[in-house]
Amino acid sequence: MTASEEKNDEKKKRTFEEEKSYIEKLSPNHYKIRQGFVPNMRVPGIVYVNENLDDLLFDELKAACDRGEHGGGFLPAVKQIANVAALPGIVSHSVAMPDVHSGYGFAIGNVAAFDMSDPEAVVSPGGVGFDINCGVRLIRTNLMESDVLPVKELLAQTLFDHIPVGVGSQGILPTTRQDLEEVLEMGMDWSLREGYSWAEDKEHCEEYGRMLNADPSKVSARAKKRGLPQMGTLGAGNHYAEIQIVDEIFDHAAAEKMGIHTLGQVCIMIHSGSRGLGHQVATDSMFAMEKSMKRDGIQLNDRQLACARITSPEGQEYLAAMACAANYAWVNRSAMTFLCRQAFAKVFEKTPNELDMHVVYDVSHNIAKVEDHMVDGELKTLLVHRKGSTRAFPPHHPLIPVDYQLTGQPVLIGGTMGTCSYVLTGTEHGMKAAFGSTCHGAGRARSRNNARNKLDYKDVLEKLKVKGIAIRVASPKLVMEEAPESYKDVTHVVGTCHEAGLSKKAVKLRPVAVIKG
Repeated sequence: MTASEEKNDEKKKRTFEEEKSYIEKLSPNHYKIRQGFVPNMRVPGIVYVNENLDDLLFDELKAACDRGEHGGGFLPAVKQIANVAALPGIVSHSVAMPDVHSGYGFAIGNVAAFDMSDPEAVVSPGGVGFDINCGVRLIRTNLMESDVLPVKELLAQTLFDHIPVGVGSQGILPTTRQDLEEVLEMGMDWSLREGYSWAEDKEHCEEYGRMLNADPSKVSARAKKRGLPQMGTLGAGNHYAEIQIVDEIFDHAAAEKMGIHTLGQVCIMIHSGSRGLGHQVATDSMFAMEKSMKRDGIQLNDRQLACARITSPEGQEYLAAMACAANYAWVNRSAMTFLCRQAFAKVFEKTPNELDMHVVYDVSHNIAKVEDHMVDGELKTLLVHRKGSTRAFPPHHPLIPVDYQLTGQPVLIGGTMGTCSYVLTGTEHGMKAAFGSTCHGAGRARSRNNARNKLDYKDVLEKLKVKGIAIRVASPKLVMEEAPESYKDVTHVVGTCHEAGLSKKAVKLRPVAVIKG
């Protein structure tokens, strides 16, 4: 089908059944979106969902067909995945993970790789997201559930008192403008120098906690102003700190390498990102790229996919500023790790070292990185966009720590408020099929607005109490947005990735205390 025929086909406003005819089931765990589904697709789309999750995907598409042309809000996720497949320089396929749902430009859960040797190839801030380097960190301890339960409420309150949370929360670590400049350039090297991190923390962090192409001069004064007071803060939305218990071990060898030895062991999971600074970096870049697209004649199916040639001044400036925001996020999670260690030390009257509070790993799930991958039998250097998806490199990959060379990179999958979380490991198949990527969490099943209208925050909090989960929330009326009912079942999401071979299940964790903004 020619490009003009595709456009005419689109203008006819296809029925749901006609749209669905472009989506082919390849296995119980994944579908292919054939070229022609939207105009100008350069590669197909691949969506990893199983029978427990595919209804959500098709229901969203059906609702969009029923309401007609766009109808307000985001495009359905399958359309967004296909529109990404039309971007210049994309290789192999536009991939979506089982936690996929519609977002700004790229769907959340979308992975796309662009050939760095192709002068037409682009970088898109929508493929990273507004919360640059939103990610998860897992800290182990040598405590057992029996040690924590008698002091659960005290521990939850102490954590809540130590870590600033909520919309507009401000950090308690003294940070000057010069400090911020150094944070943006140095990442966790700054945390290490200032005594907020242990040397081993850096070893167990993606990119070792520092992107070397960061250039603070490419970050606007407005972004820096937003970021300065927020260092070491959790924020709101889906961000949290949880005290978790090891509930199940699937891969004992991998768990041992992580320092997770037995059921009932206590861990802490921190989920946060680059706060207002990252959001402003994304916003600034999108404005600049809208102008450069006109100059370079870049045509898009969706204007939310604003992008620039990777080699253009706008593309290079975004990547340098994005790296700064990523460095900020790693320092942010490091600062909260420091505060978390202080809180546990205070309650248990032992040093963090005596409590064995080591970082298992720190993963990013909103980022773009230059990586080498095999494409059609040829090694290529690619710019891999992961938005709401996690890097999951296999055993023996040179970019993962020595400790995990035999087991594969740990992948941290946070559940929803009050539900289980998982630790996975990367696989060789995931490297080939999805650029070394897997899911990042449960993924939304209903919008924030829908959750606010349909759920009552008192009911949500009461259900957590009934489960025996201590909770501290800065904004109780916002918890409906993050209630388990607002999300897909994380066990189905993780199960799909495991069955598809993108990642392997290693450990399951359940919460006993939740700290939220």
